[in-house]
Amino acid sequence: MSTPPANANPKPPRAPRNSLTYDRVVAGAVDLADDQGIDALTMRALATHLEVRPMAIYHYVANKDAILDAIVDAVFGEVYIPEATGDWRDELTTRSASMRATLGRHPWAVGLLETRPNPGIASLTNHNAVLDVLLTTGFSLPATAHAYAAIDAFVYGFALQEAMLNSVDLAGSAPELLAGMNLTDFPRITEFAMQHVMQPGYAFGNSFDVGLTMVLNGIAALR
Repeated sequence: MSTPPANANPKPPRAPRNSLTYDRVVAGAVDLADDQGIDALTMRALATHLEVRPMAIYHYVANKDAILDAIVDAVFGEVYIPEATGDWRDELTTRSASMRATLGRHPWAVGLLETRPNPGIASLTNHNAVLDVLLTTGFSLPATAHAYAAIDAFVYGFALQEAMLNSVDLAGSAPELLAGMNLTDFPRITEFAMQHVMQPGYAFGNSFDVGLTMVLNGIAALR
């Protein structure tokens, strides 16, 4: 009787017994989403990533919704918490820059941050802190709502567009993209690309500070 090949029905490696924890499950889910995108995050894929059996994960999270709640809260846990005792513009500038940097590390989170019905402690803490900064500074409740909406719209939108442009390497591939287009009837696009995008030092991210200043200037008028 022939001996079966050594690689027949190989067993996946397993993590050491009792090494799984809630924090490791959450961190593994974040890593998987970072590497493969949020659509790749399933209970089975997470188990494979963690080198455990799928049922082991259910000892720590009830289902995929619980994992999504947890990883969103983990992302909020990386964001700077503004302080009402500081200058409101400085605090919200720091918080906005921190949120942008966090979303740069976790681009999948842009579409999830405000969707979870069961926000965690980190999420609630950060939201409460932003509201505290605005209300303590003298913004009315309606003005606070407008200000917070404007800041989030700018930061989330910028992070999303930055992720999209990074995915096509706009700065590095601009010459090739331009060469493949017939822009005879679109001289302003040619001018913008040649004299701005293709110039040394260009980066889409350079517009973040300028845009945020414009937003904060507009918000200041609401006080």
